[in-house]
Amino acid sequence: MLDLQPYEAAGAHYDELYDAAGDPRPHYAPLVATLARLGREEVLARVRAIDTTLLQRGVTFTVYADATGTERVFPFDVIPRIITATEWDGIECGVRQRVRAINAFLYDVYHDERILREGRIPTAMVYSSRNYNREMVGVNVHRNVYIHVSGIDLIRDERGEFLVLEDNCRTPSGISYVLENRDILKRQLPDLFPDYAVCPVDDYPARLLDVLRYMSPPGNLEPTVVVLTPGIFNSAYFEHALLARRMGVELVEASDLTVVDNAVYLKTTRGLQRVDVIYRRVDDDYLDPLYFLPESTLGVTGLMNAYRAGNVTLANAIGTGVGDDKAIYRFVPEMIRFYLDEEPILNNVETFDCTEPAQLQHVLANLDKLVVKTTNASGGYGMLMGPFASTEERASFRDKIVANPRDFIAQPVVQLSSSPTLVDGRMVARRVDLRPFALYGRDVVVPPAALTRVALREDSLVVNSSQGGGSKDTWILQA
Repeated sequence: MLDLQPYEAAGAHYDELYDAAGDPRPHYAPLVATLARLGREEVLARVRAIDTTLLQRGVTFTVYADATGTERVFPFDVIPRIITATEWDGIECGVRQRVRAINAFLYDVYHDERILREGRIPTAMVYSSRNYNREMVGVNVHRNVYIHVSGIDLIRDERGEFLVLEDNCRTPSGISYVLENRDILKRQLPDLFPDYAVCPVDDYPARLLDVLRYMSPPGNLEPTVVVLTPGIFNSAYFEHALLARRMGVELVEASDLTVVDNAVYLKTTRGLQRVDVIYRRVDDDYLDPLYFLPESTLGVTGLMNAYRAGNVTLANAIGTGVGDDKAIYRFVPEMIRFYLDEEPILNNVETFDCTEPAQLQHVLANLDKLVVKTTNASGGYGMLMGPFASTEERASFRDKIVANPRDFIAQPVVQLSSSPTLVDGRMVARRVDLRPFALYGRDVVVPPAALTRVALREDSLVVNSSQGGGSKDTWILQA
């Protein structure tokens, strides 16, 4: 049989499956019973079939830090993570609130700067952000929407409360794994589903396309949408191709586009075709060599002129990165109060600002107890896990922090919740986070299609795929 005995939940963290008494939580009980009925050998046979399917479909990611630049199959754990309808209601409301506030902040910092003039956020903090884009000052984006697509990373703390770990407002990735995980699990382990009313995820591409079309510049009832990718060597290329295919739009690279008279066109065998909306998965700095990095081959010459003229919509807008700068993150609750006149539904993780002398001294004195993050890095790179780092690593980070305090924040180590995970034929506890995706068109919607990332290494708190993490199918239960 598959070993389903309660595992040791080391430490005082919250476990998604078992309660404090070691009993399955009610919404997990049918799943546990089904896995026990299937048995170990049958489940492992299905796992092997799933791994083969993932490889055949090319569900991969690239590890840039690996010397070989290797492309790997994204690890998938077959035991789903289950979120109740009540839990999801709170997540959905909190994410919607947060996205609305960050979007209002982005409009404000590129226009009136009210929040800066009233001293609610330090002006220097915004202007010093590497992702604050001065080319966007005074530029009116269509319908005043900057973050059409966002991914808000949540963790569950020791008490079971969901907290926001960070915001992803530029080019958030991971939805392709959500779609593929569900499709593969339903095909290979359909036995798990009959006892549950699980919200579907496969309508996400249609929802995304609806938002992109709604954001088209006025005047075209049948707007042309394209997905702009850096190319096949990008770590998320699989996702770019999947979304383009499922939306039924063209996947393009910079060489496929041209700008004529401040309008963007797609080069086709039938001539030039006007492009109205670009869902871009290329960072700001590479979008237009006339305005940004002149050596960029990933961008389109003249794109910024067409954008500023209002002739094309870019999703997400240029300059959104200042909204997910990790140094700005701690001010999001203040944005919610300032722009929405509401109290935050989802709380932040406690965060120390290294630009403030007292907090800097606290961080330097407690590097062995804190997680230190580079404010503009992602993917688990540029991070120090203080309790697990060597003396040399902490000393190196100390020097970096002292030299450039603005580039770092620090947070206490939060014991992420654990979730049942199949490792070597046994069900064990592994730490997880959650990334709900929000779409901003007519309003902010949070489809029930969220990514659960899992740290597959024992005792690891880092869930990023680039650091050895994988993913699970996330079941959001219908009310």
